[in-house]
Amino acid sequence: MKRIQEVIVVEGRYDKNTLSQVVEAAVVTLEGFSIFHNKEKLAFLRRLAKERGLILLTDSDGAGFVIRNYLKGAIPREWVKHAYIPDVAGKERRKRTPGKEGKLGVEGMRPEVLLEALRRSGATFLDEAAEHPKRGGITKGDLYEWGLAGGAGSAEKRKALLKRLDLPEHLTANGMLEALNLLYDRESLARMLQE
Repeated sequence: MKRIQEVIVVEGRYDKNTLSQVVEAAVVTLEGFSIFHNKEKLAFLRRLAKERGLILLTDSDGAGFVIRNYLKGAIPREWVKHAYIPDVAGKERRKRTPGKEGKLGVEGMRPEVLLEALRRSGATFLDEAAEHPKRGGITKGDLYEWGLAGGAGSAEKRKALLKRLDLPEHLTANGMLEALNLLYDRESLARMLQE
């Protein structure tokens, strides 16, 4: 089992149970939208973020992005990493019917998918070498140049790229830019787009 330095923040207890079978890390649940009204928990998350760093791992549905965006505005960005799970159609075993958008959440992801999402976020794996790949340097201008923003058909191109990279479809152009900078460097992404 991989050990992670940062505190991982998930939406609910089933997400925590699933993650606890994959990694050894401190995992804090938000209990869904209750974080919007819980000032004590938000203060606690800020403290954890400052001391150890946070990794936000929410579902890839609209509700998960509402929660993620709220926390992005409430906690200094230099203390937060973002792990994204891919859009996978289905339902969790414990549920009778799929969620509103018909996607699996964190609790329904396979262990290797969760590990890859954490690795791509830049999680600090304590039992691995401290070597981290180079990331970042992608600008909004690059998105325009590559046809991913601002032009005719850019929304379709963004959607296709998000699907290709196993990133959630709900990412805005700015959200996608942030995710791309967390996951790739400019040169490797440009090469990938040419393939």
